[in-house]
Amino acid sequence: MAAQVHYRTDGDVAVLTIDNPPVNAASHAVRSGIVDGLHRANGDASVNAIVLIGGGRTFIAGADIREFGQTLPPPHFPDVIDALEGSAKPVVAALHGTALGGGLEFALACHYRVALAGTKLGLPEVNLGLLPGAGGTQRLPRIVGPSKALEMILSGKPLGADEALKLGLVQQVTGQDLSAAAVAFARARAATGGPHPRARDLTDKVRGVDRALFAQVREQNARKWAGRIAELRIVECVEAACFKPTFDEGSAVERDLFVELRNSPQSKALRYAFFAEREAAKIPGLPDDLKPRSISSAAVIGAGTMGGGIAMCFANAGIPVQILDASQPALDAGMARVRDNYATSVARGSMPQARADAALELITTATRYEDIGHADVVVEAVFEDLAVKHEVFRTLDRVMKPGALLASNTSTLDVDAIASATHRPQDVIGTHFFSPANVMKLQENVRGEATSPETIARAMQLAKTIGKVPVLAGNCHGFIGNRILYVYGRECDFLLEEGATPWQIDRALQGFGFPMGLYLMRDLAGLDVGWRVRKGREAARDKSLRYSPVADRICELGRFGQKTGAGYYRYEGRKATPDPEIEKLIESVAAELGVTRRAVTDEEIVTRVLTSMANEGARILGEGIAIRASDIDVTYLYGYGFPRHQGGPMFWAEQQGLDRVLETVKRYEAEQGVLWAPAPLLVERAKAGKGWAA
Repeated sequence: MAAQVHYRTDGDVAVLTIDNPPVNAASHAVRSGIVDGLHRANGDASVNAIVLIGGGRTFIAGADIREFGQTLPPPHFPDVIDALEGSAKPVVAALHGTALGGGLEFALACHYRVALAGTKLGLPEVNLGLLPGAGGTQRLPRIVGPSKALEMILSGKPLGADEALKLGLVQQVTGQDLSAAAVAFARARAATGGPHPRARDLTDKVRGVDRALFAQVREQNARKWAGRIAELRIVECVEAACFKPTFDEGSAVERDLFVELRNSPQSKALRYAFFAEREAAKIPGLPDDLKPRSISSAAVIGAGTMGGGIAMCFANAGIPVQILDASQPALDAGMARVRDNYATSVARGSMPQARADAALELITTATRYEDIGHADVVVEAVFEDLAVKHEVFRTLDRVMKPGALLASNTSTLDVDAIASATHRPQDVIGTHFFSPANVMKLQENVRGEATSPETIARAMQLAKTIGKVPVLAGNCHGFIGNRILYVYGRECDFLLEEGATPWQIDRALQGFGFPMGLYLMRDLAGLDVGWRVRKGREAARDKSLRYSPVADRICELGRFGQKTGAGYYRYEGRKATPDPEIEKLIESVAAELGVTRRAVTDEEIVTRVLTSMANEGARILGEGIAIRASDIDVTYLYGYGFPRHQGGPMFWAEQQGLDRVLETVKRYEAEQGVLWAPAPLLVERAKAGKGWAA
C-alpha cells in the first residue's frame, strides 16, 4: 500500500482513506494506493463493499498538474477508473470538501456516491485549457444529461451537494459523520446483491438527443470562444457521448482530444498562469515566522466610483467598512452608486438578494476623519494628485490608531512621496485597485523604501481576504501595469499616425484575444483622465522624443469617450461606431508631423504591441520593480484583460524565443529610435539563450 492511501476495515466494509495533503491531489502515489486497496478488498472474502474517502479537509480536488509532461509508470488515470468501475464489490465514493476534476471522475466511476452537506462537485479542467480526460465527458452526460453536463464542464463551476442530489449525481447527502454514513450506505447496497450500476452502462439520457443542442451551444458562444480550442473540444466530446454507438468509442474521442489539448500551446499557457498566480503571493525576504495581524475593520477615503467599489470589496468579504467624504451629498451619491451596483448583481443572478443586503449593512459613512480612526486599514481613493494625497495622509497620520495599515489607491504616483506626509512611513503602502474595483481581480501592491515587512504581508493577505489576486511591485511611475500600458499605448498611437485606425487596432488586439481593444478601453475609462495626467507631466516631458498629440487633440474637441457620446468612436448609448472625423483628425496630425501614412497589417499591430510590452517588462524586471517575470504576466492577466490562454506578455516572449524578440526590438530601434532601445535584461537573456528565470 502506498503511504498516501490507508486501508482499514469497518466490519465487512473496506475503507480506503486518501492522505495526500493539502488537497489530496490524485498523484501517482494516490493512484497506486487506490488500485492496491481495491485489489486487496476484492481479494478478501470477509469484505462485501468498499468506501473511498478523502482524509483531511477534502475528497480529491483534482489531478496533480505538476505531473503533466512527466513519464510515469502505471497506474494512470484510466487504470484507476477501470479498477473502480470493474470492482466486483460495490464501491461508494464518500465526498466532502471538493470533488473536482480527476477527483469527480474517480467518483463517477464508483457505483455510488454519498456526499457531506456543503460538498462542491465540478470539472474545472477548461480553466487549464483541458477537458476531463478520464471519462468525465462520457459519464457525466449519462447521469445528468448532455445539457447540464455541457453547462458544468464548459463553465468549470462546481455545484453543491443538494443540487447534485437532485440531479442524481449523488445518491445521498448527509449532515452527520460522513464515514459512518458511507459505510452504512455501502453495507446496505452490498446486501441487495446487485447488480450495481455503472455510469458507462446508462443510456437513457444520451439517446434520442437533438443534435441541434450542440450547434446552438457553438453558435451562442462563438464570439466568447474566439481563438480558444478547449471549449470546442469539450462540445465534441459530449456530442460523442450522445452519438457514438458505444461508450468505448466516445471515450476514444475524449482521449484523443485530451491529448491534443494537453500538448497545445493554449493549455501550456493556462497551466503557466495557474502556477504564476500562486507564485505571485510568495514574497522573498519576508521572515518565515511573520504572521500579519488580521484586518477586521476598514475605511475608505473618497465616495467616488473607485472608493465605492473598494468599499464593496470589504463588505463582500464580511468586513465592516466606512466611506469618508467631505460632504453628505457626495456620500449620498456614492452610496446610491453602491446600491445600484448591488441591485445590478442581484438582477444578473450573480449575487443573492440576502447577500447583497448583508453587505450593504456593513457599509456606513462618515464626514469626520476622527470617526474612522479605529479602523485596521484605511484605503485612500481620492483624486490622483500628490498635493491632495499629501493632505489626506497628513490627516490620517494624526487620527489613525497606531499600527493601522495606511494604503493609497494610486495608479502612478510615488509611494515614498505619499508616505513622506506621515511620521510612520513603515505603515504606508500602495494598493492599486482596478476599475470597477468590486469586479476586477488584481490588487497591485506597491512597496516604498520604508514599507515594513509586516505592512507588505498584511497588504498581500488583505488582497486574498477580499478575493483579489495580489502582485507586489516596486515604486516607480506607473509601477508594473500602467508603466507597460503607457509604452504599448504609445506604440498604438504612433501606428495611428503611420496608417492604422483606432478600430483596426482594436480589431487586431481583440483578434489576439483581448476582450476589448485599447481605444474602446480608453473611451470607456474616460479620455479626460489621461489628458489631465499628461498635462500635469507636460513640463517634465523630454521634447526630443517622439510624442503623438492625437489623444490631446481629441480631448480638445470635448470628446471624452462614452460619457460624452464621442471619443475615438461615436456612441449611441454604449454602442461604438467608427467616426470618419477621427480618421481625418489623425491624417491631419500625421501631415503636420511629416509622417507618411502607409498600409498597416493586423499582424504588425499585434507584434509591435506585444514586443513593446515584453521589452518594457524586461526593463521592469531588470530594475527589480517586479520580483518575477510571471508577476508581470499575472498583472496583465488580471488587471488589463490580457488573454489568459496566451499566458501574458512575458510568457508570450519566451514562447517566441527571446533572441527573436530582441531582433524585433532592434529592428524597431533602427526604424523608430531611442524609445525602442533594448532592455539590458532582454539582451542578456537572449544572448545566453535563456528564459527570464534563468
